[in-house]
Amino acid sequence: MAVDETVRQHKFLLDESQMPTAWYNIIPDLPEPPPPPLHPGTHEPVGPEDLMPLFPMALIMQEVSQDRYIEIPGAVQDIYRQWRPSPLMRAHRLEKALDTPARIYYKYEGVSPAGSHKTNTSVPQAYYNAVEGISKLTTETGAGQWGTALAFACALFGLECEVWQVGASYDAKPYRRLMIEAFGGEVHRSPSDLTNAGRMLGANPANQSGSLGIAISEAVEAAVSDPTVRYALGSVLNHVLLHQTIIGEEALKQMAMAGDDPTLIVGCTGGGSNFAGLSFPFLREKMAGKINPRILAAEPASCPSLTHGVYAYDFGDTAGMTPLMKMHTLGHDFVPDPIHAGGLRYHGMAPLISHVYELGLMEAQAVPQTECFAAAVQFARTEGIVPAPEPTHALALAVREALKAKETGEETVILTALCGHGHFDLAAYDAYLNGRMEDEAVSEERFAAGLATIPVV
Repeated sequence: MAVDETVRQHKFLLDESQMPTAWYNIIPDLPEPPPPPLHPGTHEPVGPEDLMPLFPMALIMQEVSQDRYIEIPGAVQDIYRQWRPSPLMRAHRLEKALDTPARIYYKYEGVSPAGSHKTNTSVPQAYYNAVEGISKLTTETGAGQWGTALAFACALFGLECEVWQVGASYDAKPYRRLMIEAFGGEVHRSPSDLTNAGRMLGANPANQSGSLGIAISEAVEAAVSDPTVRYALGSVLNHVLLHQTIIGEEALKQMAMAGDDPTLIVGCTGGGSNFAGLSFPFLREKMAGKINPRILAAEPASCPSLTHGVYAYDFGDTAGMTPLMKMHTLGHDFVPDPIHAGGLRYHGMAPLISHVYELGLMEAQAVPQTECFAAAVQFARTEGIVPAPEPTHALALAVREALKAKETGEETVILTALCGHGHFDLAAYDAYLNGRMEDEAVSEERFAAGLATIPVV
């Protein structure tokens, strides 16, 4: 669809009445169902009773649902309206700086109270736990965006919130910790001495920078030891990806307002919720033959689970406490380099995204962090938003594709999710702007050591 370039509209807004009232579940539309999670002891598919120590029943049912659409509760919709629908922006000034004929759009999720897309799932997770009478949630956080979002949601529903923050991010991003505490959350550096998993894994000096896998182990252990406490995860699981699809559902309407169809959808991937949230509704339309965009995941070169991992059953945490999930994984013992995109330092990819990747419905590329921050600075200086380190990976690939369009003259319409702002990540920008940022080269030996820990199923 050709857009009228005489009308230079920058922002495409929906009113509250146009906010989606249901989340989209892609599973019924896939040509093959995804493999089920397995019990770590029996290797049999897990049942609801296996997950009840971790999650409320409503979320367990969403995890296995075959319903194409799941209604968003009214109480959740009321809170969403504080920042949703979020804006879709046309990056005219970035296009001009790149001297590209490509049209670049970004869906901006940094308008949420926590400054990222994570509130799209933290609010319903806190809601469903509160309805079932749970008094406290535990979780992990990488960069701190998820911990911030969950602390915000817990405050709204009167729940306590306890957060294990990956050590490298805890040290580098003190203002993330302070924001979590401002919302009422309690924060621990991971690995900590508060859990058996933390003490065991922290005894190894190689683990001192922490990882999402280690922090998950600690948060899960704390949850299962108390029947009044449950665990909340900010990515990876089906119900989390489900909640994020409100991003893509809104973006479909907004792209129609712009009179444009994307030829490329690109999003950053760590656990995968932001990428799924943007891309799954568009993938539905692609599978229905209505549009035909390339769908591209951008991941960090130092933690490339899709492009360098293997598709196998593995633990979601380092200590081996979670069910086994079929996913692209670098091995649950793999501890990524302490890159600035702390939210992408996860050894595995969401099982549902891994399955979609295996079906050939999407692509993936790994990007070094200096290229990401070069794109971030150019974006900040043209569009006026300082991005969080995570979406800079998608911006880097968007810039690559826009420059390619300049060479080929091919019509290119790029849509990406700017999943959060970088107001609390300025130490990373300091490192880049002052020449201290390096691209970590992960050796094949390190990859091999991580892959060797994958259990035989």
